[in-house]
Amino acid sequence: MPPSNSDGEAPRSSAFERLHPVIQRWIWERGWTEFHEVQEEAASPILEGDRDVIITAATAGGKTEAAFLPILTRVAEHPSGSVRVLYVSPLKALINDQFDRLSDLGQRLDIPVHRWHGDASASEKKKLLEHPSGVLLITPESLEALFVLRGTQMPRVLNGLEFVVVDELHAFIGAERGRHLQSLLHRVDRAAGRRIPRIALSATLGDMSLAAEFLRPGDGSGVLVISSTSTSHELKMLLRGFRKGAPRLVPKPDNPEDVEEEDSDEDEIAIAEHLFVTLRGSKNLVFANSRRNVEMYADRLRRLCEESHLPQEFWAHHGSLAKEYREDAERALKDGTRPNTVVCTTTLELGIDIGSVKSVAQVGPPPSVASLRQRLGRSGRRGEPAILRFYIGELELNQDVAPQDALRVQLCQSVAMVRLLLGRWYEPPSVGMLHLSTLLQQVLSLVAERGGITAASAFDALCRTGPFRDVDSSMFVSLLKGMGKHDLIIQTQEGLLVLGVRGERLVNHYSFYSVFVTPDEYRLVQQGRTIGTLPVTQPLQPEMHIIFGGRRWMVQSIDEQQKVIYLVPSPGGKVPLFSGSVAQVHDRVRREMFLVYQEESEPEYLDKRALELLKEGRDSFRRFGLAEASILPYGREVLCFCWTGDRVVNTLQVQLTQRGLRVARSGLTLSVANTTRDSLIEHLRDLREAGQADPQRLAAAVCNLAINKYDLFLSPELLAADYAARELDTVAAHAYLCGLPDLGAS
Repeated sequence: MPPSNSDGEAPRSSAFERLHPVIQRWIWERGWTEFHEVQEEAASPILEGDRDVIITAATAGGKTEAAFLPILTRVAEHPSGSVRVLYVSPLKALINDQFDRLSDLGQRLDIPVHRWHGDASASEKKKLLEHPSGVLLITPESLEALFVLRGTQMPRVLNGLEFVVVDELHAFIGAERGRHLQSLLHRVDRAAGRRIPRIALSATLGDMSLAAEFLRPGDGSGVLVISSTSTSHELKMLLRGFRKGAPRLVPKPDNPEDVEEEDSDEDEIAIAEHLFVTLRGSKNLVFANSRRNVEMYADRLRRLCEESHLPQEFWAHHGSLAKEYREDAERALKDGTRPNTVVCTTTLELGIDIGSVKSVAQVGPPPSVASLRQRLGRSGRRGEPAILRFYIGELELNQDVAPQDALRVQLCQSVAMVRLLLGRWYEPPSVGMLHLSTLLQQVLSLVAERGGITAASAFDALCRTGPFRDVDSSMFVSLLKGMGKHDLIIQTQEGLLVLGVRGERLVNHYSFYSVFVTPDEYRLVQQGRTIGTLPVTQPLQPEMHIIFGGRRWMVQSIDEQQKVIYLVPSPGGKVPLFSGSVAQVHDRVRREMFLVYQEESEPEYLDKRALELLKEGRDSFRRFGLAEASILPYGREVLCFCWTGDRVVNTLQVQLTQRGLRVARSGLTLSVANTTRDSLIEHLRDLREAGQADPQRLAAAVCNLAINKYDLFLSPELLAADYAARELDTVAAHAYLCGLPDLGAS
């Protein structure tokens, strides 16, 4: 019977009544009194088994159960003979979580649950290939490896497949890895010989129709979107402002007689101290945006524990740390017997099970509103209020502070993002990109899988009916010619494309299966245990001191040939340099910032210092007259404040650079050197009158276009087309110029 509610009466649940009796008993044992909204709504369409579904809800909103309870009900009738459910996740850690969650229920239903990634044993993988069955949990990279290495076996492995489940769909959209996933899902359908229903689990996105089109390219209108409309838990929020002094001059390490600028760390020290006092004794997450900040704050917090003679309860968590160190931090959060706080990047933003945390802290503006929502969802479970703390540092005002710093941009951007979050707006998925590097990799993969393929068949599989539909036949032919030129493929007399010598080397290398760049790195080793990796470009030498994993080390020795750095504990240390990219800011966020500057309202969640900083930013905004004009002379430069998204700002920078101007960019500000305001206005007027620019011709003048993994094999024309689709928006840029008040009427 269904679980009872608080009055002891069985609630009416058509979803519960249609589930397998074993699943009903499993639910009853857990004391569930009702289903989440998405769990109730998803059961019927999934049980019918004939359509694609996206299930969206906040973290801990029951998405996994909404998908798998009806899926396992169907699969229980025929669990073997083929893989019945293919679950694709962006993270191995998520796979391990889901394996633990599904194994018990699978065992009760006699449905095997398998995981396939680098940590799974060879014997487990062999058993699955010999006797495919049940549920297979896998990453896109491991699925790619299956197609390349076991291509002839895939039809047998997948011939009875009933569902493909994609977890954390929002983490894929707009990225190279996302287009890779789309291609792999299309190949799954082809291997199975039919269209397999796709069930996606996702946080809410700004435009779910675009997410639906991503899940099923060419037929997004047929995807059923089930979104939670339930109101969120109570939210408690505080934004604290901090000031930091101007950079100071310090002697250079390699030449003490010379000096260099070093940023002040006053705000970082104050933020760490507040985090320590506020979070100590409870379970929390601190999102610090970058690996550098994670290491710096984790180190400061651990030292504060030592100075106070208290047990350590602060951990670091980011992608460069070894798996064992990340898992130590995750286990600490799951441990309900003692308090622990983890300082992290986006690595704990996705749905890894870490239990409930009391609060979430955000240091600096988050990458996006959608990301902020994901992070906030980690707090406020089990009926408790969600608690969000912002920490924003801004430069102390003096005569040397540049106008863009006087605007208190970080604080204003954070306020704008909170306003959009409370208004339930999130960034829509990015669309329209070509992803030619990934297309090239998929051509190689198809050739390897089948042993050879005609150009027409490859175009049909990948572009005409596949996910690369923005690539026309002429562009595809150009791609193939370039691949032939680099000996990646050759064409036989029969017209088959087969691997060239260089292509075979690429495909046979372990790094082929991922489409993202994996830079050469040193392994950091202490007493035989790998604690993480650092880029080879990181300048290190023996006896240098570093901070890594929130701990302090000295470099004992370096093995250049094996790329290994041996460490020993040390009382001193400095945070190393990490590579990384900054997320693009959406147009809506910048427009909301513009409104924040113009208003007088004082958000209740700002502390006294933050209110002072906001007032200073608004005063500067008015003093510079930025409500009426966006172009401001400053010394020997002219500043252009662009209240628009990063793709438009990037487009304007490229256009001005093409006209011979020296243009630097900092966030929403373009700085043009050695010119006058009138001269810059004339340049912008000329651009406006010229009409919409040709994005590909504009991109052709940009240096360093090759940034994705296989870009080095693309022709200059293809590189320009790829860059233009990814980084430029000439339509919006021209519209922005037409509305720029500084230029006058057109």
